[in-house]
Amino acid sequence: MMKRILKSTVTIAFLLLCATCPGLRASEINPVEGLVKRIAPSYAELIRFETLHDNSDKDIFELESEGKKLIIRANNFNSMAVGFNYFLKYHCLVSVSYYKDDKINVPTQLPVLRNKVRREARVKDRFFLNYCTFGYSMPWWRWTDWEHFIDWMALNGINMPLAITGQEAIWYRVWTKLGLKDEQIKAYFTGPAYLPWHRMSNIDHWGGPLPKSWLDDQLLLQKKIVAREREFNMKPVLPAFAGHVPQAIKTVYPTAHITDLGSWGGFGSKYYSHFLDPFDPLFEKVQKLFLEEQSREFGTDHIYGADPFNEVTPPSWEPEYLANASRVIYNSISKNDPQAHWLQMTWVFYFMRKQWTNERIKAFVRAVPQDKMILLDYYCDNTEVWKLTDKFFNQPYIWCYLGNFGGNTMLIGNLKQVEERMENAFANGGKNMSGIGSTLEGFDANPVMYEYVFEKVWTEGPINLTRWIEDYARRRIGRDDANSKQAWNLLLDSVYRAPAALGQGPLTNAKPTLKGHGNWTTNPRIQYNNKNLLKIWELLLNARGQGTQSYEYDLVNITRQTLSNHFHNMRDSYTRCYEKADKQGMDVWKAQMLGLLDDLDLILSTQSLNLLGKWIEDARAIGVNKAEKNYYEQDARRLITTWGGEARSLNDYANRSWAGLTADFYKRRWQLFFKSTEEALDQGKPLNQKALTTIINEFEDNWVVQHKSFRATPVKGAFNISTKLYKKYASQIESLP
Repeated sequence: MMKRILKSTVTIAFLLLCATCPGLRASEINPVEGLVKRIAPSYAELIRFETLHDNSDKDIFELESEGKKLIIRANNFNSMAVGFNYFLKYHCLVSVSYYKDDKINVPTQLPVLRNKVRREARVKDRFFLNYCTFGYSMPWWRWTDWEHFIDWMALNGINMPLAITGQEAIWYRVWTKLGLKDEQIKAYFTGPAYLPWHRMSNIDHWGGPLPKSWLDDQLLLQKKIVAREREFNMKPVLPAFAGHVPQAIKTVYPTAHITDLGSWGGFGSKYYSHFLDPFDPLFEKVQKLFLEEQSREFGTDHIYGADPFNEVTPPSWEPEYLANASRVIYNSISKNDPQAHWLQMTWVFYFMRKQWTNERIKAFVRAVPQDKMILLDYYCDNTEVWKLTDKFFNQPYIWCYLGNFGGNTMLIGNLKQVEERMENAFANGGKNMSGIGSTLEGFDANPVMYEYVFEKVWTEGPINLTRWIEDYARRRIGRDDANSKQAWNLLLDSVYRAPAALGQGPLTNAKPTLKGHGNWTTNPRIQYNNKNLLKIWELLLNARGQGTQSYEYDLVNITRQTLSNHFHNMRDSYTRCYEKADKQGMDVWKAQMLGLLDDLDLILSTQSLNLLGKWIEDARAIGVNKAEKNYYEQDARRLITTWGGEARSLNDYANRSWAGLTADFYKRRWQLFFKSTEEALDQGKPLNQKALTTIINEFEDNWVVQHKSFRATPVKGAFNISTKLYKKYASQIESLP
């Protein structure tokens, strides 16, 4: 009887909410109820959702306890989810991660609020994702992964997610209608993990041909993704045609004005992308076909991502050409959707700043009608382009935190600087600063940064970072603990002081050399003393937060980074012994370095998201037969190791410290290094680094095409393993200068 009364109360409240709040319709089921059942099922019957009567045009939520019940009031479902997350973070002391496999333990009893909580969003747009994330983190995701991730986005108030899954199925239909054959189209696409760079017009063909089963699978997946995102009042950003065409289209349209976009990432001419001039009559035809097919399958929220010249040279740098090209691209979209907004990332304005002068940028962005182009200021943690371009010449823009390249697993982030920059953007960024976002290339080892960025949207002004980091420490361990708070304050003051940069990785993951770090993609530079991290490690062990997933993750993360940093000192000691022809000393340091790599592999194996076996298993699971399974595994192995291209210039760009990868790939490269240095010493010759690189390249190429099983489920005992490793290495690290 009580359940029927409660259900009736919730239904009446929900109908009122739908009737009075924008974006809520009575025909819809409240998706936040489903989210609560997935995240905290024991609370599902104890939370009531109500309408929020407010004339503000801002997103708002309120929280209030009524007896043993929690009342969440909001103006839309997205705000409701943010309100629930606020309750989880500040009253249940719970962190929810991106990953579906991370356990969420809420208090047995629903906490009671002493006072009402009210928060308003400072901006209307909250963007998330990057083309690259769909390669470095998400290519093998199934619906269960996406369902949890969309819950996470809703909890963090994201309402403008990039939604580019499944577009190849649409393109397949378009190119078929334009006369291309099946094999021409599938060969035009890259392998699954490389599709982001195909979509950005960087490379074609690499890792292809793409199986037809992939196209069909991803089409169905995208339908589920955008449907669920819209339930949470999100506006998925779908792609539009920006000029990228198959070279083979010339066989059907021989007079079309098509140029290649030149080399990218060290790839040769075989893999060049080709660009159809926006002024060619075929351009508008392609756009129309694509948007019609896409809207038929996925609908539209009238926001389209199009990035015609990302890291490549346009046919002309003349401002007039850039303006005309921009105008034609937008017009081709708006003819099919008069409500269209063009979302353009501005990474290229930072990355190719010398070429993209203000005159050229202004010509490009001002050619689109006012407020019809939205610009993503892509890398504000490093360079705020809005400051260099007179606030993007008054077109709307979104301030974005990038924070990660390639999915690298380095502890990094500039919390204090980001706080200052975000607050300054709110105050001085102009009325055309419409939102906050994050454009991470891959999910990394620094969830604190993304949680902070999106929470700041819902704060009234500057954040006291010391207080905020201590609140964060509480929910990472699930209780108030002096050791945990001290650890996170030390992280704030030592580690989280520098922005992420291109080409980062610990020396463990770098191509072995006697000095330096092999390739630009694996710079192990840190801007803090590793003894600080050792102290943080000790404090987290003293906190003893066993049983809390977020605590174990943090403990493993700190253990990993401390040991990875220490490996650098070991290598330098090995090199000094080599230079003195001290064979005995070399043997000692070789044993210690290989032992550390084994220890790293062990501690990493305790976390699901750090398992090479899971990455490969997820890739193989998509295949419909053995050949496809092997194909997907090879694609998955290649991206995180050799990457691709004849020049190998991106080798290790997606390096990450994972169990399996550390022991079976990185360690084996170091073993080849030790063998070469020992042979050089025995022969009385200097190490031939060029010959060693050739040997290592051959090993890498062979490793990519192997099929070997790795652990796909985590081992238990992260705390005990970390404790043993601390006892093993603490005195070594302490003894260093």
